[in-house]
Amino acid sequence: MPVWDADQYLKYQRERTQPAIDLAARVQLESPERVVDVGCGPGNSTAVLAQRFPEAKLSGLDSSTEMLETAREALPDVHWFQADITTWQPDEAFDLLFSNAVLQWVPDHETIFPRLMSFLKPGGALAVQLPAHYASPLHRCVVELSQLPDWHDATAAARQALGCESRSFYYDLLAPLSSQLELWETEYIHVLESVEAILEWFRGTGLRPYLEALPDEATRNRFEAELLKRFAIAYPLQQNGNVLFPFRRFFLVAYR
Repeated sequence: MPVWDADQYLKYQRERTQPAIDLAARVQLESPERVVDVGCGPGNSTAVLAQRFPEAKLSGLDSSTEMLETAREALPDVHWFQADITTWQPDEAFDLLFSNAVLQWVPDHETIFPRLMSFLKPGGALAVQLPAHYASPLHRCVVELSQLPDWHDATAAARQALGCESRSFYYDLLAPLSSQLELWETEYIHVLESVEAILEWFRGTGLRPYLEALPDEATRNRFEAELLKRFAIAYPLQQNGNVLFPFRRFFLVAYR
């Protein structure tokens, strides 16, 4: 898991929060009592849950101290706690476990998804959003660049840092555990002000493992400069100078 920078992540807060809004809107629970934002980050998705379920006892879980500090400042009434999703063992069941753009950083989905389902009350819901952009130029450009000789060895682990399985994988895994299961995908077309803005976006999430793997600032700058050249080809400017930045996301809501 990379070291997180809440300020960098929140530079595109509106765009990053919209999938959480869309996911929360699809959760068919009348009045959940206990809700946890699993991997809450700086609390932007938790704020969505606070608005969607104002009567719920709301908690936010994250492994990053820095992210939790930012979240706590924004929403002091929420119960925030630090934990590793892979080893977290709650002592009570929940009505809703909500996870927005987090579990792609966690390995072994075959284990972690059923484990989270087991923490739900009967009728409770697991709601998850995962980036599904791995065939996009954004992901393809950084992987191809990192495989060149100058970067190959240093970035080997970074190429394995993110992951999302197929739709059929999640269906086959969760259908036997669910009374109802909804799956869908949405491709968001973000309008950004420049190709450089795409790089700035990526610095907040999927680029972090690559940059952290490189030995010094000069090497990181050179890597980013080469990546920007590839983005400029992959994402042409519109007539007004803006850039269309498609980003596909996968959603599921599984009811126990």
